Amino acid sequence: MPAAYGNLAEIGDPSPNQNPDDDSALGQFEALEATRSRHSSAGRGRRESLIRSISYTSQQSSRSARNARRQSQGAASYNIPDNYVNLDELATPSPVENPEENRIYLHRSLEQAKNEEQEYQKSLQRERKESATLKQSAKKDAGDGPHKVSRFATQLYTISYLILFAILGTLARLGLQAITFYPGAPVVFSELWANFGGSLFMGFLSEDRMFFKEEWGTPTYHDQVEKAKKQAQDEESGSGSEPTVDLQAAKKAHNVTKKTIPLYIGLATGFCGSFTSFSSFIRDAFLALSNDLPTPLNHPQDYGPVDASSTTTVSRNGGYSFMAVLAVILITVALCISGLHIGAHLAIASEPFIPSLSFAFCRKILDRVAVFIAWGCWLGAIFLVIFPPDRNASHPELWRGRAVFALVFAPLGCLGRFYASIYLNGKIPSFPLGTFVVNIFGTIILGMSYDLQHVPLGGVVGCQVLQGIEDGFCGCLTTVSTWVSELSSLRRWNAYKYGTVSVAVALCFLIVIMGSMQWTIGFSSLVCAH
Repeated sequence: MPAAYGNLAEIGDPSPNQNPDDDSALGQFEALEATRSRHSSAGRGRRESLIRSISYTSQQSSRSARNARRQSQGAASYNIPDNYVNLDELATPSPVENPEENRIYLHRSLEQAKNEEQEYQKSLQRERKESATLKQSAKKDAGDGPHKVSRFATQLYTISYLILFAILGTLARLGLQAITFYPGAPVVFSELWANFGGSLFMGFLSEDRMFFKEEWGTPTYHDQVEKAKKQAQDEESGSGSEPTVDLQAAKKAHNVTKKTIPLYIGLATGFCGSFTSFSSFIRDAFLALSNDLPTPLNHPQDYGPVDASSTTTVSRNGGYSFMAVLAVILITVALCISGLHIGAHLAIASEPFIPSLSFAFCRKILDRVAVFIAWGCWLGAIFLVIFPPDRNASHPELWRGRAVFALVFAPLGCLGRFYASIYLNGKIPSFPLGTFVVNIFGTIILGMSYDLQHVPLGGVVGCQVLQGIEDGFCGCLTTVSTWVSELSSLRRWNAYKYGTVSVAVALCFLIVIMGSMQWTIGFSSLVCAH
């Protein structure tokens, strides 16, 4: 073979999966540039030395993250309940585990993170039992130290952020669905774009280090990064003498710290989880299977004030329906997983331009204001449902059915997912049970609501309430952003098993619930606008 053939990208490209043994904590990255430029006389001794240092770094990284949490308990910090660690939005490792594209890096799966957390909780409980006397003295000393937010206040802030961002996430999802459902749209299941956007934002939050740079008041990780840059410059000039900064340990400690901030929990669990909807994704898959997926080309009356129909699609055989459902599933899963990693890459690329939130501003102002805004918005949505201002308009109470009922039910779905994740996700490290249960349960509720909507019962208000349950409660109870984050973090076999079971079980439930009605008496036209 001519030597020039090695320049073919198809031959010179590294394997797409550069860590086939995902049980190993040590991963090796090889870029295409390095493949083409490397020499056969690579220094084996230096590589073995680096592996030993990485192994040591792995142990130090775990210790640093735990020490960061221990130190926070005595500092001016939030008092996060221990079971919050079961939220997979907080437990999943960053989508980009090697942002500097080093030759050798540490790989950490979701199962490993959960096992380490369980071991940490057990050791913490033993320490609490063995050091009761020391704790009492520590409490006395803490009385003279920095103020610490009470557990009740921390939980109140967290729940308030979840309510507020559930409402904002629902509005963002409904708005994006409306503007992406247009004549001639290349993708007719407009829920795709909300799921992609939420996954992208989840990846951005997971990788970003600037938004919460101040952590609990001290920018520890930022200082370590700046110190590492200075050391690199000193080494180039030959004047470096200080010990090397462990950036991976510092990054892990920073992630542990920022994920205990209520605002971060609200953004990741509240906004991203409510912006995306697993139940709507499975509903679209079923409608594609049953040839009832509405398109703006076939349904121009969807732009009318009230009328909507799904009776003008062209009949087709079962083979086309199988291709349609496969297209919905593959496009959604592939695009959302890609969005997760694109978001992480955007966080790395935009790091110099991202502003930082002041910790003092969050603690003293933003947290307290969010409590009043969140509960006020929720109560306002309830009052707008009871007393709609457009009752005497030419098309009365139109927007109430499209948005306001959804805003009333959205916080209930988000809080249900939050607590289900807390109590169930830690049961089986290799299978996030909490996310699975809420996704399946929410899909079942959506299927039943869809059936009730398409029978001539309940009138306009009943139809609007059911639409609010579908868009608000089910949309916020189920999530795609957390689901794809888990798929990207689990070990390969567990990820395929978890993803396949989630989609298959949810789709089977809709085939039974919605299919039994569609293929017997058929769906009637809606009596309300949506």
